Parts: sequence; C-alpha cells; structure tokens
Amino acid sequence: MEEKKSKKQKQGMEVKGFDPNDSNEHAIGIQRSLRDVPPAHYNLKVEFFSSFLKYTGTENYESGVFEAGGHKWKLSLHPNGNKRRNVNGHISLYLAIAETKTLPPGWEINVNFKLFVFDHIRDKYLTIQDEEEIKRFHRMKTEWGFDQLLPLDTFTDPSNGYLLDDCCVFGAEVFVIKYNGKGECASIMKDPVKNTFTWNISKFSAIDKDFLFSEEFVVGGRKWKLWFYPKGKANARWKSSSLFLVLADSETLPSERKLYAEYKLRIKDQVKGNHFEKEVRHWFSASSNNWGDQEFVPLSDLDDTSKGFKLSDVVIVEAQIILISCFKDF
Repeated sequence: MEEKKSKKQKQGMEVKGFDPNDSNEHAIGIQRSLRDVPPAHYNLKVEFFSSFLKYTGTENYESGVFEAGGHKWKLSLHPNGNKRRNVNGHISLYLAIAETKTLPPGWEINVNFKLFVFDHIRDKYLTIQDEEEIKRFHRMKTEWGFDQLLPLDTFTDPSNGYLLDDCCVFGAEVFVIKYNGKGECASIMKDPVKNTFTWNISKFSAIDKDFLFSEEFVVGGRKWKLWFYPKGKANARWKSSSLFLVLADSETLPSERKLYAEYKLRIKDQVKGNHFEKEVRHWFSASSNNWGDQEFVPLSDLDDTSKGFKLSDVVIVEAQIILISCFKDF
C-alpha cells in the first residue's frame, strides 16, 4: 500500500497546483498528467472568467456543438461548481452528447474521453481522465465528467497558469468505441442427433488398395469421412489396421480456426457384440484434418473369425462423434 501511495503522490506532484494529500475527488479516481499536444476535437476559450463566475451563478455554460466519432457533443461548464450535485469551491466540467433525438431507440455509445485545462505559463495541457476510461452514454445518462475538475482557489491562483489575464481554455478529446458488427458464438454440441456413422466394407479379403475412404456424412453441420488402411499404414503395415476420422470440409474453416471433437472409432463384433473401439480427442484444422490410430486393431484379431470382426467377409467400421465444438459468426 505504501508503494502505491508514493507512486500516486509522485504523479500528483508533477501537476502544478495539485495536492496529493487532498481527500477530495480531484485526488482520487482521476488520472492527471501534463502534455504538449492540444486537444484533438474541441477547445473552449473563456474570456473574462471572473464575469462568468459572477453572472452565471448557479447556472452552467454549454459550448457549441462539435462532432467526434460520428456523433455530436458539447461541453457543459459550471464555473461555480455543479449546484445540483452540491459541488462548492470547484469548477465542474462535463462532456454531453447533443442531438439525441436523431439516435435510434435503445441507443448507447461507449466513449473514451479526456478533458483539458490549458496551463499558460508552462505551455502545456492539464489532461484529466477517469481511471475507468470507458464511459457508456445512453438515454438515462447523457453526460459524463468531473464534479471537481479543479478547486477554484487552485484555478484562480496566477502561479498555476490556468487563468491568465482573466482568460482560460478548456478542451475535449472524444474517441468512440465503435462496434464493427462482427463476432462469433462458440459452443459445444454434445450427443448430437445422428452422431454415429456405420460403414459396411464388403469383400474385405479381396481389397487390394492400401486405403479406403468412406462416403461423407454430416454431424454438427460439418462433413466427415473415415479413412481406413486394411493392412495398416507406415510402421503398422502388415501388423495392424489403421483407422482415422477425417474432417472432409476442413478447407472451409477460416484461417487459423480450429474445431474440437471427441469421438469413438469402432470395429464391430458382429457375433457377440464385444466391439473393438478407441476414444479419440483432437483439434481439427485445415492443416490437421484427420486423426485416429495407426495401430488401431491387430491384423491377427481382425482375421480371427472367433472375434467376430469379419463375418461373411464383411467388416463393419463406425465413427461415433460424442461432442464437437461449434461456432457461428455474426
């Protein structure tokens, strides 16, 4: 806690006229700094400030309308403090959205904004921003700002440079956080309807190809197929059959997009129902569109008629997709 306090005090001492030991709002929850660059969107110059103090009384002064981020805004200055919020001894300054009648029902605008006071002596701008940088404007909240922008005695002290020859300058920068209308909805679909695909491979003993592809099937809105090596693939050649699940439409996945699936690969025991199966998990992508087991089932078991995996020279292969990740862009 001591370290955080000393850091805040150090930051505060850089701003002329700022008292880090003051417990008022101007010392808590507000980021203050000095910069050379003027406000990007609007300046409000007030001449004869003392007259404003005298004649505005409890009223506020509203600036002209300016545009930023595709919306129209104005500054609301309370030289004697915002009396509606029981503010005394301080200047209050707010950013307000203008011409809200043209906005659609239920409108809301998220904004990152800063307010400014020019320091004539040091030729710098005192920059004031809430620590919660993003503020949401909507029908019930059309202005945001600072009840206690600066204490009046600090502001009017000539040595601080904010008021020179009874003239002062305020400013605003307004950056609207625009939603571009794009996003996605991600979910996991568990036990989808028709999640099991059955492939009957007939005349199994007569197959002379290294591998076979099943017809395509659809689960979870994606196209799949099975990839089967009857005599094994690579190091499993002549030892075990190899079986893989293939995401057949992987080329339609957006760049860098991955799709997660949990599934079972199975060769059915057509006699006793003691199926041979393995559960697999994999993130499919355009560059990794298949996954399974190179040593899925030993050829000795596949050829053993007592095991029931080959009956009437037919082998039945299945893929059961247990769950799959889904996404939908919007």
